[in-house]
Amino acid sequence: MAVNLAPPDPASLHPVAGVELGVAMAGVRKANRRDLLLMRLGPGSTVAGVFTRNRFCAAPVTLAKRHLAVGGEVRGLVVNTGNANAGTGEDGLARAATVCEAVARSLGCAARQVLPFSTGVIMEPLPVERIVAGIPAAVADLRPDNWLGAAEAIMTTDTVPKAGSRRLHLSGGEVTVTGIAKGAGMIRPDMATMLGFIATDAQVPGEALEALVREAADSSFNCITVDGDTSTNDAFVVAASGASGVVAQSRADLDALGRAISEVAAFLAQAIVRDGEGATKFITLQIEGGRFGEECRRVAYAIAHSPLVKTAFFASDPNLGRILAAIGNAGIEDLDTSRLELYLDSVLVAANGGRHPDYREEMGVAALAKPEFTVRVSLHRGQATATVWTCDLSFDYVKINAEYRT
Repeated sequence: MAVNLAPPDPASLHPVAGVELGVAMAGVRKANRRDLLLMRLGPGSTVAGVFTRNRFCAAPVTLAKRHLAVGGEVRGLVVNTGNANAGTGEDGLARAATVCEAVARSLGCAARQVLPFSTGVIMEPLPVERIVAGIPAAVADLRPDNWLGAAEAIMTTDTVPKAGSRRLHLSGGEVTVTGIAKGAGMIRPDMATMLGFIATDAQVPGEALEALVREAADSSFNCITVDGDTSTNDAFVVAASGASGVVAQSRADLDALGRAISEVAAFLAQAIVRDGEGATKFITLQIEGGRFGEECRRVAYAIAHSPLVKTAFFASDPNLGRILAAIGNAGIEDLDTSRLELYLDSVLVAANGGRHPDYREEMGVAALAKPEFTVRVSLHRGQATATVWTCDLSFDYVKINAEYRT
């Protein structure tokens, strides 16, 4: 059960002019489930993306990066679930290329104008014949108001589809930003998210869009973790169709559009954590007073990646020693622990190197028993801050991952 995350209302997901989405049942891994998504982009669209830095990156990641590097117009995105096509060598690249060629024939474009994406089990051959056979049904389903269906089609261990939308006014008129994402486990992005796609009908120059994608990733998907594992298939892509006729070129317009894209990305990123495998708690880790942002992030992730801390969160057990030990293990050699302050929500629980004298155990239990709470650490070393979102570690996380392939 996702933490305070309801399925999106289809009426809240605004269509993006110049973008159509179609889904199909290809039977990639399981029968009778929608597991294939096709996105068709109108002529003149610009596309930018960021991808996993895992050295075992999946074949579709390699191919998508190649196609983007060519610099031509992207006309289609194709996504399959159930199979990651990672750890598959040259054969995996050939299979991903075959999918791109099949999509290109259906859309009337070149294979290099198609970006492939996959998610699922690693080190298994991509059932390319099933995907190719499913493409006509996905093409037949193409329509601009299919964002919820698209969000459902890219789910794996997700329990809730993840989608968000915004409308905003730029100097030339109104534009739309709508996006979807998937992810629940193997979440510690080293670039972006597991799979995330955002589209806008604004017209955005390619270089400007690349900057917006990086900024959005850094403030959203690169600030989440469920279990500390970085996927081989992570990809976050933003497409700007330009179909609204509104050009985002001035600094003010690009800033406004960037904020909207980042807002949607942050919503999707937090939705991934809320739907973390087996999650029962959504935790905000707020680190302040660091010398540099990077050391604040190191402290946040030291807390977020500690199994002892995460299991204590699951039990609503304010075992403060676990949190302090994680902070002390963050690799800040000259950290003055006597100056550090630790808060659970607004409750000061540790200061001057130990338990605060006014702190009582029941205060910590009350904070951690809530489905959402904040752990705030003040380092008193400088002005830098960082925020990371994570979840607890429950019995169900182990069960889900133990049975993932069965």
